[in-house]
Amino acid sequence: MSPESLDNLTISKSVRSKSVKRTGRLKVIIISLVILAVIAGVYLLRSGAVTIETTTVSQIYPTQSFTLLNASGYVVAQRKAAVASKTTGRLEWIGVEEGSLVKSGQLIARLENKDLKALVLQGEAGVQSAQASLGQVRADLADAEQSYKRQKKLLQLGIVSQADFDSAEARFKRSLAAVKAAEAGVRGSNASLQGATVNLEYSQIRAPFDAVVLTKNADVGDIITPLGAAANAKAAVVTIADLSSLQVEADVSESNLSQVKKGQPCEIMLDALPGSRFRGVVHTVVPTADRSKASVMVKIRFIDTDSRILPEMSAKVAFLEHEAGKADQQPRIAVNPAAIVKMKAGEGVYLIKDDHVLFVPVTVGARLGDMVEVSGVKSGDKLALKPLDKLKDGARIALPEKM
Repeated sequence: MSPESLDNLTISKSVRSKSVKRTGRLKVIIISLVILAVIAGVYLLRSGAVTIETTTVSQIYPTQSFTLLNASGYVVAQRKAAVASKTTGRLEWIGVEEGSLVKSGQLIARLENKDLKALVLQGEAGVQSAQASLGQVRADLADAEQSYKRQKKLLQLGIVSQADFDSAEARFKRSLAAVKAAEAGVRGSNASLQGATVNLEYSQIRAPFDAVVLTKNADVGDIITPLGAAANAKAAVVTIADLSSLQVEADVSESNLSQVKKGQPCEIMLDALPGSRFRGVVHTVVPTADRSKASVMVKIRFIDTDSRILPEMSAKVAFLEHEAGKADQQPRIAVNPAAIVKMKAGEGVYLIKDDHVLFVPVTVGARLGDMVEVSGVKSGDKLALKPLDKLKDGARIALPEKM
């Protein structure tokens, strides 16, 4: 083949450009057709789905059906103390920390007390000295009494003179007075010793009752003073509370106070223990109102105790119409009665699974207020509520769009 023939076989640039343009337009058309097909498919699917309203399976307690009133408040220890010392001194030792259990009379902390111990020793020595002096004057009294009696007999016999008898009598009376003075001295020394002992005991900080340590307010080296007026001085060493005296203090609106009375059964729920409910009873209605909140404080005593209950926990109180039994304290699974479907095979609900529903048979129990107890589903499950007559097992659904 000649070179001229090869040149004639070359594809011109204009022809090649037209081919590329046709290929690009073809791709665009294909992609557009695919998108339209997808949109049409989604539309067809949605047009076959039933738009429904939903409800949720709940866990409720039977006590909710006979609750008269609900109120909120806090757990408060009715027996609480900031333990301090009656004397001023530097904290030398502390033997407790937050959470420590203490018994009545237990030594919690100690102040420096060497000077007070010295005063006690001085008082003991004073008592011993006074007792020795008393023993000496009592011996003198015994001798003076014998001499007086002897001189009295001799005077009656005319053996001694009146002057000798008068001298013996005066010595006897002086010995009596000396004994009384020595006895008073012993009492005074004992009182001084007792005062020194009491002051020494003031440096020993003890628990006033069985309790739990809530806060530790001072450390070794701090100055402890009763008034806490000195710079950097501490008034209290620890704060303690008797956990057996815990009560819930709740505010009840004045308009609802007629529904509350002393001795009324209650149910207490703590935010810190959401899975537990505790029995309680109205201990007292405080006889004064808070004008700023238009409420009255009601104190609720715990019947059921638990070591997990701590002071200052937030609490909710349900005031009950009557006392709750053991069965009333067990949680129940309940649903809106309108979600239950009656079929030939029995009663059931439509459980929502992704974009469709499943028919789940349930056993219907007692009525619990606006709800009804069921078994066969669990708390948190979502159920179809309306329109149930347009649904069947496996039917596609669509949820209403949220505004």
